[in-house]
Amino acid sequence: LEPLRVAQSVRKMGLRHAVITSVDRDDLPDLGATAFVGVIRSIRLIAPGCKVEVLTPDFRGEEMPLARVIAERPDVFNHNVETVPRLYPLARRGSRFLRSCRVLRNAKEMGGDEVVTKSGLMTGLGESKEELLETFGVLREHGVQVLTVGQYLRPTRDHLPVVRYWRPEEFEELEHEAYALGFESVAAGPLVRSSYHAEQTLAQASSG
Repeated sequence: LEPLRVAQSVRKMGLRHAVITSVDRDDLPDLGATAFVGVIRSIRLIAPGCKVEVLTPDFRGEEMPLARVIAERPDVFNHNVETVPRLYPLARRGSRFLRSCRVLRNAKEMGGDEVVTKSGLMTGLGESKEELLETFGVLREHGVQVLTVGQYLRPTRDHLPVVRYWRPEEFEELEHEAYALGFESVAAGPLVRSSYHAEQTLAQASSG
């Protein structure tokens, strides 16, 4: 009943844009796709005026779970690459940068103009500006339209330490460079997170 409860909450709060995400469910045969499908359908039925953005895992790179989600035509498909490729063994063990990029490209190819694709990164893990810009470029090559960039903050002492804090003016430079690469909407700043101003970024991407 979770999809129904989520949709009822969306209607009760009067949301115009809902971001639906989950933990990885690699333990399930469908890798969690059914839950996303159910929530999208329920929101469309109970709160039809609400835009739906899904923030999904990589489904291990398998196309069938992704195709099931995209078939429901979410307004935005978001999958975060989180960091630059060099830092994946440190920050995203078990994940693969190019696999995530393929997921984003496949989502765009499956969804066409009806689905806006989005991804996000964190700064502060030891990456260079050059690495970030190169990563932005690869995302654009894979059809990503919307980009978010924010500062990593260490949740607990058990998590990776912050290597450095990027300055606000550096985020402004990253945003400028990202637009120059062709992104339709970019949000970059110390407090930016994946769902930051999600409704506005969709509107901006859609108008572009």
